[in-house]
Amino acid sequence: MSETEKAAAKRKRATFGVVFLTIFLDMVGFSVIFPLFPAMLDHYLARESALGGGMLTDFVLSLQGLAFEGNSQNEAFRFETVIFGGALGSLYAILQFFFAPIWGRLSDKIGRRPVLMFTLAGTCLGYGLWIFAGGFWILVLSRILGGMASGNLSVATASIADVTSRKSRSKGMAFVGVAFGLGFIIGPALGGFASQWSWGNGEDAVFGLNPFSLAALISFCLALINWLWLAFSFKETLPKEKRGSGNEPRPAIFQLRSVKSAAVSNTCLAYLCYMISFSGMEFTLTFLAVERFSYDPIQIAKMFLLIGVTLIFAQGFFVRRFVGKIGEKRMALMGIFIGLFAFAMLSSIQGENWFFFALFLMSTGVAFISPTLTSLTSLYSSEQDQGFHLGVFRSSGSMARAIGPLIAGLIYFKYGSSIAYLAGALFLLFPAWILFRVPQPKTNQ
Repeated sequence: MSETEKAAAKRKRATFGVVFLTIFLDMVGFSVIFPLFPAMLDHYLARESALGGGMLTDFVLSLQGLAFEGNSQNEAFRFETVIFGGALGSLYAILQFFFAPIWGRLSDKIGRRPVLMFTLAGTCLGYGLWIFAGGFWILVLSRILGGMASGNLSVATASIADVTSRKSRSKGMAFVGVAFGLGFIIGPALGGFASQWSWGNGEDAVFGLNPFSLAALISFCLALINWLWLAFSFKETLPKEKRGSGNEPRPAIFQLRSVKSAAVSNTCLAYLCYMISFSGMEFTLTFLAVERFSYDPIQIAKMFLLIGVTLIFAQGFFVRRFVGKIGEKRMALMGIFIGLFAFAMLSSIQGENWFFFALFLMSTGVAFISPTLTSLTSLYSSEQDQGFHLGVFRSSGSMARAIGPLIAGLIYFKYGSSIAYLAGALFLLFPAWILFRVPQPKTNQ
C-alpha cells in the first residue's frame, strides 16, 4: 500500500470514528429521556405546586379533558404522562426536521468540519443546561438546543458519503445504522440507570441539580469527548473545489419540493411514510407490553435490548454483506414487507414467544430500510448536493418521529392496540408503492 493509500485509509477511519460517535450521541440524546418521563412529570409538577403553579401545571391541566373514556384496557395508563413524553420527544424531532436541511446545505457550502464543530458545541451546551435544570423551562430550553444541534445527522451522513465509493456506499450507511442501534440501546438504559442516583431536588432554584442530573452529566461528558475528538482528529471530507456555490437558494423549512431529482424526492417520501408508521408503533410498544404481559421496567428494558441488538446485527452484518448482491431498492422493499408482517402480528398475538419474534422482525425491517434508503438518496445526489439531499432525508425522518407517536398514541388510546397496529401495518403499503417507482442506481463507480 502506497503512502497516499495509507493516508486515505487513515482519513477514512478517522471520519468513520467521529461520525459514529456523533450519530450515536444524537440517538442517545433523543432516547435517554424516554424512561424518565413519568418521574420527570411528577418531579416538576411537585416543584411547581410548591411554588404556586407554572407552565407544566397549566399544560397538564389542559389535558384533563382530553383523556379518552370507555376504553377499559388502557385504564392503567396516565394519558397526561404519554402526551408529556410525546410532546418532549416531538419537540426534539421537530427541531431536527427544521435544522437538518439547513446544516446540510451549509456544509455543502463551507465544509463538513466547521458545521460539525458548531453543532456539537450546541449539543454540549444543551446537556450542560440539563444538568442544572432546576426549573422546567430550563429542561425545555436544553431540549430545544439539543434538537437544533442534532440536525447535524445530515452532515455526519454526508461525511460518510464523501469518503466512500458508490459501490461501497450502502456498507458505509450500514455502519451509520449500527450507531443508531447502539444509541437506541444505550440511551434508555443510561437514563434508567442514572435515575437511581439523585443529586438534588431543585425545588427552589431555577438553576440547580435535579434527580436527572447524572444522566445529563454522563451525556455531557460523551458529547465533550466527541467535540474534542472532532477538533483533533477529523479532517475536512469535502474539498473546496467540490462545494456548492454561494448563490444557491437558501434552504426553507421543508425542502422536498425543492429537490430536482425525482428519485431523491420519492426516496425521501418513502422514508417519511415508513417512519410515521414505525415511530408510532415503536412509541406504543411499552404500553402494549404492559397491557398484554404486565411487564415491569426491567422486562421492558430487555425488550428494547432485543430491538437494539437486532438492529446492530442486521445492519452491521447482514446489510453490509448482502446489500451488494441484493441491491438497495430490493432490500428496502424487503424491509417494508417484513415490517408490515411484524405489525400485523403485533396487532393480534397474545403469547410472549410470538411477541418477541414479532419484535425481531420489526427490528430487522427497519435495519434493512434505513441504510438502504439513505444510500439511495446519496447515490442519486451530486457531490455538491450530498449534504442538502441527506438533510432533506433526515428531516423527513425527524418530522415522522414528531407526528408518528402522537397519531399512534391517540389511535391506541381511542381504539385499542389491535386497531393501532393493524393501521400501522396497512399504512406501510404507501411507502412500498412509492419505492416501486424508484429505480435501482448504478454503483459500478
